[in-house]
Amino acid sequence: MVTASVMDGGFLGTALWGYAGSITMIVIAVTSPILGAIADFSGSKKKFLTFYTALCIFFNSLLFFTTKDAAPIFGLPIWMWAFVIFILANIGFQGALPFYNAWLPEISDESNIGRIGGMGFAAGYVGALLTIIIALVSVMALGYDSTVPFLLGAMFFLIFSIPSIKGLKNRPATARPEEEGMSLAKVGFKRVSKTLREIKTYQGLPLFMVAYFLFSDAITTVIYYAALYGETVYAFAITDILIFFAVTQLTAIPGAFVFGYVADRIKTKPTLMITLGIWVFALLLAFFGTDPMIWWIVGLIAGVGMGSAQSTARSMFGQYIPEEKKSEMFGFYALTGKFAAILGPLVYAFVITLAESAGLGLVMANRYALLSVLIFFVVSLVILYFVKQPVQGESGAKTEIHLEDDQPLA
Repeated sequence: MVTASVMDGGFLGTALWGYAGSITMIVIAVTSPILGAIADFSGSKKKFLTFYTALCIFFNSLLFFTTKDAAPIFGLPIWMWAFVIFILANIGFQGALPFYNAWLPEISDESNIGRIGGMGFAAGYVGALLTIIIALVSVMALGYDSTVPFLLGAMFFLIFSIPSIKGLKNRPATARPEEEGMSLAKVGFKRVSKTLREIKTYQGLPLFMVAYFLFSDAITTVIYYAALYGETVYAFAITDILIFFAVTQLTAIPGAFVFGYVADRIKTKPTLMITLGIWVFALLLAFFGTDPMIWWIVGLIAGVGMGSAQSTARSMFGQYIPEEKKSEMFGFYALTGKFAAILGPLVYAFVITLAESAGLGLVMANRYALLSVLIFFVVSLVILYFVKQPVQGESGAKTEIHLEDDQPLA
């Protein structure tokens, strides 16, 4: 929403927001599997996690300078700089996730992977809620055009990234005899190509990845465009939007936590299907709704679906993964999600552009764009029905929690 805000919204600003997300995901989709394989080979997950986290923090703080009245820099208007800086900050955030996710099977076993994954997402939503509250307070104190929240958000991210970077321990390197003397790049490409050939042998995983591609595409697109949709369709002000996101986090926290326990009780596949059904209901309500109160209700419902779907999907994927390929396989998980995230915002932006050329207003353009997202959820639900539930014990995930000092948490 950064570029759209600097440009005062409109068709172009709305479309550019989607294009920025798509560019980010192209970069991450192409690099994540290779870097994941390199991380497994060299035992360097933490180095990649640290690099991408620092990238996000640095460029997020630079958004502080992208005010509407800022003078052009090197002849380029400030909205162009905001566009580029946001992409780089988002690459940092999205690029760190595969390496962060790769620790999940290491700190859990298949009897509690749902709960631990849910707790992780719940903690993330608590952090997001606190960040939104900080942004809301600063905007109310300094004005709607204030960019101080970007700087405060970067500081918040920096402080709370320290425990993971300090505490988590890398697994030993997994170099194989045939890889002796190879460059890191060659090892990365060789491992990825081998996994691509073997991935069909993981029963149920290929079809799951198709379903994941579709609903990840839909969730990412809703997250990207929720603020602009509320502003355009329901005339939300900046403070309304910040409160709206706070509301979604409030329901996402218990959603991720509770459905984590549900997943361990009734298994991950049926739990995931329930959460996707929640999304379908929420978007139908948003498409047909006209009263602003509807959007608040959608936020509450979608928050539950957001936390639970993302958490359960990650846990279900973790059940497929062999011990020695965590970073690489979560790189593929990222590749699928990021390629989906390329398509979703791109489709939404395309529908917006198409609606403009057809002479429709921005409100109807957003409604039809949201309808395209709903279709992705429905199709993914149908595919997921035919996906094989991972069998407990097949992944061989370890149960130890590895810390820097080799001491258990409990």
